[in-house]
Amino acid sequence: MAGHGARGRSGGRPTLEEVAARAGVGRGTVSRVINGSPRVSDATRAAVEAAVAELGYVPNTAARALAANRTDAIALVVPEPETRFFAEPYFSDILRGVGGGLADTEMQLLLIFAGNDRERQRLAQYLAAHRVDGVLLVSVHADDPLPDLLTQLEIPAVISGPRSATEALASVDSDNYAGARSAVEHLLSRGRGRIAHITGRLDVYGAQRRVDGYRDALRDAGLGEGEQLIEAGDFTEEGGRRAMAELLRRSPGLDAVFAASDVTAAGARQVLRESGRRIPQDVALVGYDDSAIARHMDPPLTSVRQPIQEMGRAMIDLLLAEIADRRPAASRGLERHRVVLETELVPRASS
Repeated sequence: MAGHGARGRSGGRPTLEEVAARAGVGRGTVSRVINGSPRVSDATRAAVEAAVAELGYVPNTAARALAANRTDAIALVVPEPETRFFAEPYFSDILRGVGGGLADTEMQLLLIFAGNDRERQRLAQYLAAHRVDGVLLVSVHADDPLPDLLTQLEIPAVISGPRSATEALASVDSDNYAGARSAVEHLLSRGRGRIAHITGRLDVYGAQRRVDGYRDALRDAGLGEGEQLIEAGDFTEEGGRRAMAELLRRSPGLDAVFAASDVTAAGARQVLRESGRRIPQDVALVGYDDSAIARHMDPPLTSVRQPIQEMGRAMIDLLLAEIADRRPAASRGLERHRVVLETELVPRASS
């Protein structure tokens, strides 16, 4: 009897109707149990689950997704060149967090790069066809058109770090302002008074907030805002080298550097060493991210830890909630749109 049931009456894969007949319930009740609806009694749920087990029924996820107007796919979109994605630990940590958040779901994750105009055009066409249920956007610049496109298409989306203080999309970020303040206050506590800052890309809101934290920490310490000691970077190692060389040319007496990323700090360290300056005796150095780079530098790098994997997991949690609530973002309040996670300074030998 069990062998006959496992193949179904037709000799093929068991159907939803056969599960319903075995459990003594309607087809809709079986569907609700399979989809996890709470509107089913415990006894009914147990009967359906027993019938599913006895018959060996496997839900047709593709058909379910089609019927629900879903694709069961999420896109992680990175508007950067692939080379930057694989060079910076931030992206791999976000990806690990996202993957962990999806582990217990049936969602597929698509990794899409959109680092140039051609790739953006192809992505726009792909998204316009509604081939994904939602989008995660990582490393978005202020002038990037992708967030507005997603809003127009009414595709649920979560952005890693808002574009501005008035961001309309759901977002997950770390407290960039507090993280930067903690870095500068740490350097001040070590007796440093000529503290430079190598920024990230200033069309990224998080980088702007790190500059704000740097300035305010110096101002509150009575040291002004340090405008002559700020040099623009771009979160890259080469950017760190260029900025450090310019800072030393302009302010050779500086005694500390706060870099907007660990990768940037690595570039700055090379230039400091080439100039004959010892770390931390002559110039203290602090980075941001607390990546593996920080731990493996010589000397090990003091860095601001942002919980990047947790940010990736929070992005997935928020996106799944957005997908479940298909109302346009403009018709909802902002109460669950923004998640800001705390940072932590991790002191090491470089400061």
